[in-house]
Amino acid sequence: MAEVRMRVSAYALVVEEGRLLLARLSESSPVFAPGLWHLPGGGIDPGEQPVEALARELREETGRELAGARLVDARTYAVSRGGVDWNLTGLFYAVELKTDGVPEVVEVDGSTDAVSWIALEELRDPMLSPAAVDGLRMLADPGV
Repeated sequence: MAEVRMRVSAYALVVEEGRLLLARLSESSPVFAPGLWHLPGGGIDPGEQPVEALARELREETGRELAGARLVDARTYAVSRGGVDWNLTGLFYAVELKTDGVPEVVEVDGSTDAVSWIALEELRDPMLSPAAVDGLRMLADPGV
């Protein structure tokens, strides 16, 4: 029988000039499959506030600093990976960054091995994690 784990994660929806900031998942990704493009963000540590986790994950995965975040929506996912049945709750935030610059992965041996701005019209479901697919749908909502 697979181990069951729960996780709450905070994800950034960052759009600039018609491009979405995405991080590519590495082999160390605990929940979603490696190689998929995913929203920057990740697990909230015990006692950590969601926006604090979001800021930390943005720094680690993109080298960028959080200026502001507004909660947009939440989604749940049931994923089996590596002998673990994950019950994930994702909190999605519309995010503003402090400064411009080229994104770069700062965290060594983390769950992300690349980061890039990708044009919205180039994004397709097969290349995206389930959370990134949901994030794109949220961006299509005029209220986001």
